[in-house]
Amino acid sequence: MIEEQNEDKQVKGRIMNLPNILTFSRIIMIPVFILFFYLNFTGHYLVALAVFGIASFTDFLDGKIARKYNLVTNLGKFLDPIADKALVLSALVVFLTVPYIFTQSLGEWALITAGCGVAVIIIRELAVSGIRMVAAESKFVIAADIFGKIKTFTQDICIVVLLLGEGVRELTDNIAGTVINYIGLGFFAVSIVLTVISGINYLVKNIAVLKQ
Repeated sequence: MIEEQNEDKQVKGRIMNLPNILTFSRIIMIPVFILFFYLNFTGHYLVALAVFGIASFTDFLDGKIARKYNLVTNLGKFLDPIADKALVLSALVVFLTVPYIFTQSLGEWALITAGCGVAVIIIRELAVSGIRMVAAESKFVIAADIFGKIKTFTQDICIVVLLLGEGVRELTDNIAGTVINYIGLGFFAVSIVLTVISGINYLVKNIAVLKQ
């Protein structure tokens, strides 16, 4: 009985290690980010930006700690990509509910284009997750490609810059916020292009898995 209890404690310790706790915290911060995004007080976009920044940093931190101290677990492998995608996609979706972020002086077509872009990003993530699932059943490991990594980076930068632009516009109501917003939209456009390239690259490189 004592040995079984000790074994249970060891298993629990491996599961609830620091990297996995950081991953859980990133998931928990998603509704916190959404809350501050919508709360109507001066500076709420900047608070949402801080929450997003902290959550994104935990992504860098949990992976580094897990690899350095050999704390990689199956739970971590399962939750980490879910937390990453959920955080980014949640931010992009809530952006669509505030049309001014995309329209400003660009017109309504910008919001329609942004909606299509977010849809492309969601479809890509679902498709790649499906390919990975099929590959796992075939004992085939799919490595992340360079386009996917750059895509993730540009998506994060896009979200940060757009939040910063809205925060500056809210506090100063001058052209600086609009300029920052345009820069964020530029990163958004680049991330969509990289999303398409990365998705096609995953499909072409792993078409053999789907043919089995």
